[in-house]
Amino acid sequence: MPHWLVIDLEATTDEGGWPVAEMEIIEIGASLVTRDGREVDHFQRFVRPVRRPCLTPFCRELTHITQANIDAALNLSEVWPAFERWLGHHRANLQGWVSWGDYDRQQLLLAWQQHSLQSLLADVPHTNLKQRFAKARKLSRPLGLKGALELAGLQFKGQQHRALEDARNTARLLPLTLPG
Repeated sequence: MPHWLVIDLEATTDEGGWPVAEMEIIEIGASLVTRDGREVDHFQRFVRPVRRPCLTPFCRELTHITQANIDAALNLSEVWPAFERWLGHHRANLQGWVSWGDYDRQQLLLAWQQHSLQSLLADVPHTNLKQRFAKARKLSRPLGLKGALELAGLQFKGQQHRALEDARNTARLLPLTLPG
């Protein structure tokens, strides 16, 4: 049975935002789902940033990720191989991977390059579900995840801006967004 991988990342940031090149991944959340959005497996890890190891107050408040979570985490060079091992078990059934918007794809490409990491995802098609949802609903501009869920008659479940919960909520929109 084909599966879809829904990925969401949380990253270092501050009020006003930072360019992607200055952000570092602090949490990886991934939900492996069937076409109808049912979760088959999931992955979640915190990641310790290298360049700016102290989270800004804005980042901590936005993500509800504590400095202690980050201090106890491994860096991306150690976390990513664990993700790849997890993903490897599901590779045969992997149809594609999606994210809400293009940020997560851009951040991963940059992180792979910066840390000289390889990924199975490099050869798997990516879908920007935010754009796909806007097109499917004929919206003049894409919505945030919470707004898209509300438009679809769904409530956001869990804590916003936490990687696994955002990935799981994104997965709920997958059946409404993928072409027949």
